[in-house]
This record gives sequence, C-alpha cells and structure tokens, in this order.
Amino acid sequence: MKRILAFLGVCGLMFPLWAEETVATATGGMEKGLIALGAGLAIGIAAIGGALGQGRAAAAAMEGTARNPESSKRLFILLILSLALIESLVIYALVVSFSLIGKL
Repeated sequence: MKRILAFLGVCGLMFPLWAEETVATATGGMEKGLIALGAGLAIGIAAIGGALGQGRAAAAAMEGTARNPESSKRLFILLILSLALIESLVIYALVVSFSLIGKL
C-alpha cells in the first residue's frame, strides 16, 4: 500500500514539473514555471489532505454508529456537514490554483 501511495505521489509531482519545463522553455521565464509548479502542488496537497480528512470522518461516524445505533440520524447529519466543510477547503484550493494559472 505504501509503495502504491509513493508511486502516485511521485507521478503527481511529475505533472507540474513537466508544465514548468514547457512553460519555462516556451516563454523563457522561470517565474511562470514556478507559478505552474505552485498551482499543481496546491491542488495536489489539498486533494490528498481532503481525502484523508473525509476518510477519517467517515470512519469515525461508522464507529460511532456501531457503538450506538440509536444516534445514527444525528451522526449522519454531522457527517454530511463535516464532509461539506472539508470539501469546501479543497474547492478553495482549486480556486487558488486557477487564479495562479491565470497569471501565466
């Protein structure tokens, strides 16, 4: 499992590097390449963090429901609320990365 995650992480870091090289050689500016690298890293780290947060929240809700089945309705409402807040942070990172790409 750790090898698969390491491989996906390396592949995720390669895409911004290719964009950096292409932009830097096409326009002759290293700054635009660094902006592309920052945008790629911003959305990549946000997606990984959001996925881990949503997984932990879902696991905690399932454990709470297993321990006390009577509170499943209340836990479901809190779970949906927390998942929406976690996803809003990932969408915010997407907006930030789009604004960085807009500077190219």
